Amino acid sequence: MVRRRSLLWRLALVLVVTAVSTMVLGVWLTDYLRNEAQYLNEEARQVMQGYAAGAEQAWLTGREQGVAEWLTQIGAREPGDIMVVNNHDQSLSGIPLTDSERAGLRFQRSLDGRMSFRYGKKMPYVGIPFPAIPEQGRLVMQLPPRYRPGTYWPALEMFLLVGIPALSALGLGGLLFWRVRAPLLGLQQQVLHFKDDPEARVAPPLSQRSDEFGDVARSFNAMAEQVSAMLVTQRQLLNDMSHELRTPLSRLAVALESNMPDGDFRQRVARELEHMRTLVDDTLALGWQDTDSTPRGMEPISLPALWDLVVDNAAFESGWDADRFRCDIPADASVRGNLNALAQVFENLVRNAIRYSPPAGTLLLAGRREEGGWHLWLADQGPGVPTERLQDIFSPFVRLDSARSGHSGFGLGLSIARRTVERLGGELWAENGDPGLRVHMRLPG
Repeated sequence: MVRRRSLLWRLALVLVVTAVSTMVLGVWLTDYLRNEAQYLNEEARQVMQGYAAGAEQAWLTGREQGVAEWLTQIGAREPGDIMVVNNHDQSLSGIPLTDSERAGLRFQRSLDGRMSFRYGKKMPYVGIPFPAIPEQGRLVMQLPPRYRPGTYWPALEMFLLVGIPALSALGLGGLLFWRVRAPLLGLQQQVLHFKDDPEARVAPPLSQRSDEFGDVARSFNAMAEQVSAMLVTQRQLLNDMSHELRTPLSRLAVALESNMPDGDFRQRVARELEHMRTLVDDTLALGWQDTDSTPRGMEPISLPALWDLVVDNAAFESGWDADRFRCDIPADASVRGNLNALAQVFENLVRNAIRYSPPAGTLLLAGRREEGGWHLWLADQGPGVPTERLQDIFSPFVRLDSARSGHSGFGLGLSIARRTVERLGGELWAENGDPGLRVHMRLPG
């Protein structure tokens, strides 16, 4: 027995894990890249360290005059405020600082610090100590626009917000497609193979899966078993019916070649035609049961009333007195089924019992209530059936010569009865009584 595990919960778990992982990864990666985007690149640090070294050299060689000349040269190359100050934020160029420059001193950043994205068009101030004598001064300048960090951040942020979920969804879709494609291909191959080979089945591990694919595989195998059995049965019915038809056709051929009187000839033709008509009708009835397994017109049926109806017809056909058909079931006994189908079942069982009963024999219908329905049995007083052949009597065209004693029939009645009972949700089997044969039925209440 395969323990059922719905594919829904597996897919839901995969979706939840993917969604949470995507969110966590996206938040972490966004924060990490945002922080990295706010640092100056290596080129900017080298250039500005070079400027600081130049300012230091100007201070060491020319003091205020040298710094002033150096600032004039750098000011012509780089836009924005540029100043050289000591550790007390006093200008080393001899030129007083402007208000804008003094404001920049209060918000200066280091070369290794993060730059904010909130400056707008105004560039941040960066302070770089003299490389050899940092205690004597430092260069403070606005960052050149070409080195502004994070210029690519808006596009990168959009990619992170859209690209990561899209890639995650694409990866998840590919994974689900791969996981679903394999069992679907397996099912498709077996369905296509079944067209040419009725013995084709879905093999493990697909048929042993505990999810919906396993259900479909097992349902296909069950359907294939039914179709294969139906094809075998229909082929057997066709072969057996053709064999059974040869006998009356051969007798008709003999009658045509004989010189029997017209009256006898007509009787022979009528008897053989009735023989063939009954054979065809029973065979078609058996064939339709294989193709239509859905019971129709289910309703409560009174068992005593059904028995009385069957007894009336059986007594008329057989010439038996009605008191030879005994009934030992409560007057309120009822089952659920189709009236016409159950009537046919009882008629077939009664005809079969009458056929093998002794001249003064009787039939008994008895039963008891069981959980979910009724257990009934029909007992006759005939010769019974060999124990090893009890199952064979329900196969089409099976007639036991030891029990027939020359009686006519095609061996279809019990087969039709069993299949009808099974279609109604019941069971039908037989056992030898003391004496005779006892046919048992379980029918839903």
